[in-house]
Amino acid sequence: MNIVLKQVYPSFLDKELISHSQIWTKEVCFSASENIQIVAPSGSGKTSLIHFLYGLRNDYEGNIFFDEKNIKDFSPEDWAYYRQEKISIMFQDLRLFPQLNGAENIEIKRALQPFHNAGEMILMAKDLGIQNKLQQKTETCSYGEKQRIATVRALQQPFDFLFLDEPFSHLDEMNRQKSMQLLQEEANRRKAGLILADLKPIEFFKPHRTLYL
Repeated sequence: MNIVLKQVYPSFLDKELISHSQIWTKEVCFSASENIQIVAPSGSGKTSLIHFLYGLRNDYEGNIFFDEKNIKDFSPEDWAYYRQEKISIMFQDLRLFPQLNGAENIEIKRALQPFHNAGEMILMAKDLGIQNKLQQKTETCSYGEKQRIATVRALQQPFDFLFLDEPFSHLDEMNRQKSMQLLQEEANRRKAGLILADLKPIEFFKPHRTLYL
């Protein structure tokens, strides 16, 4: 799978803010199996870009193509297919259900189109130190624990691309590296691409390209 952005920029951003961007108003191609790091200060549209790619927002100029198909023309059925089979996401705000426990939040994703079985999910949680949080309501978990639950959840489905929006913001160094290792191993296993957006370069992420938004 390839993703191509052609002269894309948020319609709500001042042109002066995007004049030096390596993505906005440019033609950029992302290929599956490629690690892309997007560095963006607050207010430059980092989260908006991730939401454009996932089809949650369309308030942009230009065009985005998935395998030569313009996503502006996608039907709800098209988006359902891509979100189940081709693209996964870890939101900056996580979007966990607070009244459900960790396992139930993860199982929602796995039930739709599973890639891993329940045993593998538990091993991932153990690797990230949150196995004891699987039976705990997420509203009682720390933000860092929620981030690790969201990390495991994002890996439960098939994907050619995994979009990550500030995935380690509330983790200590050890857990940041453990989470990155798991994400990278899973992407390598599937020959999938990672698109990681953050406020600054992640020193333990080894991208093929770093683009400044």
